Amino acid sequence: MGTLSGTGELIRLAFHRDRVRIPLWTLACVVTTAGAAAATADLYPSERERTVFAEGVNAVPALVAFYGRIYDPSSLGAAAVLKLTGFGAALVALLMIFTVVRHTRAEEESGRLELIGAGALGRHAALAAGLVVAATTSLAIGVLTAVGLIVAGLPVAGSLALGLGWTMAGWVFGAIAAVTAQLSRTARLATGGAASVLGVTYLVRAVGDSGPEWLSWFSPIGWVQQIRPFAGERWWVALISVAVTLQLALVAVRLGDRRDMGAGVLAERPGPARAGRSLRGTGGLLWRLNRSTLLAWTSVYLVLGLVLGNLANGIGRFLDNPKAERLITALGGQQALTDAFFAAELGISGVIAAVYAMSVVVRLHNEEQALHVEQLLATPVTRTRLLAGYVLLAVAGSAIPLAAAGLGAGLSSGLQTGRPGADIGRLTAAALVQLPAVWVLAGLACALFGLLPRRLGAVWAVLAAIVVVGEFGVVFGVPQAILNLSPFTHLPSLPGSTAGITALPWLVLLAAGLTALGMAGFRRRDIGTS
Repeated sequence: MGTLSGTGELIRLAFHRDRVRIPLWTLACVVTTAGAAAATADLYPSERERTVFAEGVNAVPALVAFYGRIYDPSSLGAAAVLKLTGFGAALVALLMIFTVVRHTRAEEESGRLELIGAGALGRHAALAAGLVVAATTSLAIGVLTAVGLIVAGLPVAGSLALGLGWTMAGWVFGAIAAVTAQLSRTARLATGGAASVLGVTYLVRAVGDSGPEWLSWFSPIGWVQQIRPFAGERWWVALISVAVTLQLALVAVRLGDRRDMGAGVLAERPGPARAGRSLRGTGGLLWRLNRSTLLAWTSVYLVLGLVLGNLANGIGRFLDNPKAERLITALGGQQALTDAFFAAELGISGVIAAVYAMSVVVRLHNEEQALHVEQLLATPVTRTRLLAGYVLLAVAGSAIPLAAAGLGAGLSSGLQTGRPGADIGRLTAAALVQLPAVWVLAGLACALFGLLPRRLGAVWAVLAAIVVVGEFGVVFGVPQAILNLSPFTHLPSLPGSTAGITALPWLVLLAAGLTALGMAGFRRRDIGTS
């Protein structure tokens, strides 16, 4: 029996398990890119208008850092995929991280792979299957996205280049996830490690695009943009991604040879023989299980805030454009532009913070599936107390990273403006105002966990819809009634406008109501069933 025996069967099984997930991902990518292309053509029909737009974007370091540079100011395609090139590549990369970990480390952790391995299954079959599924899915997303752009009327070469870039991002980060799956003992750590690499490389790309360009060459996301879709395509850049993917896959294979089934290359440190006082209650247990994750989120958000505060004050370069200067003056001047930037980016931070809040509730569901909850409930711990502990962690845990982002942004901005105290206060408030919407999504996750645990995965589809509609809804002309379904639509745009602040208590009440529904359902249902 070879080391790859049974790979074909595992690939078919993986595609069967993801028969809904993969088509939805692909459809979302195709619709988003094609819609953005069509909308951009309507917004900037003439070459002159596109040139003015591109020059304005390239003059703002903050925008270049977040979205990248427009290399051909006259190109319709370059303007259409401004937000999509780097952001879309990061999204595809994240999806492939989930895919590889789901079909490798998660299968090992659950014990299913060991059960399957009792038959004719090679040592590297699961790893190979995970990589093949991720590579095939990335290729499908890239090809169909390119077709969608071509149908929307964009040039063939640029459309293929964007699809190629997204495919390469999926390949590289799928291979990175394969490596972290060998290093870590749990799927959670493997996903977190690969996602951390993605976050760091996106930040490196941002710094490189807005500063020394050579830094962008150290980022796989930067490689996607260096292919330069719709701006004199440089196809050879994709070879870098191919070479790195192959090397990482080889590293994953070598690491897999050095560990036992169910173990990670990085051995876990044995715990103390006796539990401390802090572990005598559910609160201490939850804190011990989640403190590392919360610390990582807080650190990332603090760094993000520092970067935002530094970039925001560079928006003043946008005023070098006389037309832009008149526009910004009409909107309220430089301060209004800076406040709008902070409101937009801290709003995105709020949406991402919802991932943490929802993942806390999802983790309780995973603990239930692993039969850990049943063991806890065999003690004097009640169901209400257990779920309340997770809800409290989701509520408080989402507030801490957002507060760190506001603190970092205020400190960084204040050191440049000379008023750190005022900036810290107003930007921390702007970050924390996202919390009611975050809590609504956490409450939705709690309600599904209590009432329909088998449908808990739907919360991620809801979040994905909020991201797509929030980012591109106005461009696509989505009706306001649809936009209003997102809790983030009802938040005030702080700092700056306080319109909508009266909606905050209603959002908190909605979150509390959803949480109460979840608790009531959890008290009444059987453990492990719906």
